[in-house]
Amino acid sequence: MAIEFAALPLPPSADPSKFNDFGREVKGLQPGALTDEQFKEIEQALYKHGVLLFRNADVTPEQQYLLTKKFDPQSESYGHGNNKTGSTKKSILHPDLKTIPSVPQVQLIGNGTVYNHWGLEEAKLKHPSHVTFHKTVVSPEEEAQGATRFYRWHIDAALYDLNPPRVTSLYGITVPQGPEQVCKYDDGTGDELPVPLGTTAFVSGKTMFDILPKEYKSLAVRTKVVYAPHPYVWMAPARAMSTGLGIETEGLELSLDELPPWEKEKIKTLPVLWKNPATGGLHFQVHPCGARKLVIDALPDGASKEGALYPEGAHITDLGEVRGILYKMQRPAIAPPLVYPHNWSEKDLVLFHNRGVLHTVVGAFKQETVRAFHQCNLAASDEPAGPSSEDVKAFA
Repeated sequence: MAIEFAALPLPPSADPSKFNDFGREVKGLQPGALTDEQFKEIEQALYKHGVLLFRNADVTPEQQYLLTKKFDPQSESYGHGNNKTGSTKKSILHPDLKTIPSVPQVQLIGNGTVYNHWGLEEAKLKHPSHVTFHKTVVSPEEEAQGATRFYRWHIDAALYDLNPPRVTSLYGITVPQGPEQVCKYDDGTGDELPVPLGTTAFVSGKTMFDILPKEYKSLAVRTKVVYAPHPYVWMAPARAMSTGLGIETEGLELSLDELPPWEKEKIKTLPVLWKNPATGGLHFQVHPCGARKLVIDALPDGASKEGALYPEGAHITDLGEVRGILYKMQRPAIAPPLVYPHNWSEKDLVLFHNRGVLHTVVGAFKQETVRAFHQCNLAASDEPAGPSSEDVKAFA
């Protein structure tokens, strides 16, 4: 019997024409008890639609881990390495994650203090807020009126040594409700987006590529990103842009000799575009905060150089230039009509294709407000596939 899928409810801000294939709710299935046949259908649906929602799901940490692992049976450790989330004190991820002792691939995230939770006697959680990460912040007066920001647009990935996970699962256990907030871009465009309290916002990497003008499609299909070693430690002293889409260039990053020990062979160099394993589509998948260099290939033989950017190729090492190029290509896709802000309910399980979408935490909670989620993603057994030679010819 075929699985029933329904379109996700879009907010009034969304442009429905850009969400034809994006996001589906899976009806009538418990994600922790899928048959092999059902899983195959779910797997293909996730790669096609980017985000899948199961409502009223009953999922233990072990079931969530096993479901996530099914997408990559050879994967084993949490996306940032098992039991490392609490030990890397200098990492900007350190305050946000607590490991479930019996299932170290699953993290407890949220806000407030949680007691007697799956082997954790007491866990003090802090919802990531732009106030601790952005160069500028919304004023206390604006915050009191419900103003907030995107925290950090990203892909779930260590971006050093370990491969980016294929899939992330997020499970809402304690989900406080509250008034809607307004996410402000504060970048001179006037853009703002009404969002549910504590939303997770998603954008499609495919749309991010599809809407680029020709010369930037050519650039994207020819470019690889070199990430910093230990990028979350490297970027920790720096501050983010008001859109959460990258870092302000002020020279605040740690120098390479200030980082924990690192090896050149473990630095990640990944294509800008990642090829969808089910559809063959190209998704613009760059974590802008961790990017340190760009390596651009020359145009292929026979390609027109008219209007082309970097037709002879380039190695771009100036951090400001790297960030400027990426921002110009990524910013159009986080415009309000292209963002899906999920409105969480308790027992929502969301699966998302971590190699096909970007996402961010949004909003702010009072210190005493309790919110608890389980997150699982696994460092992949392979690197993402980049554009094929046919793709390069088609778009360069």
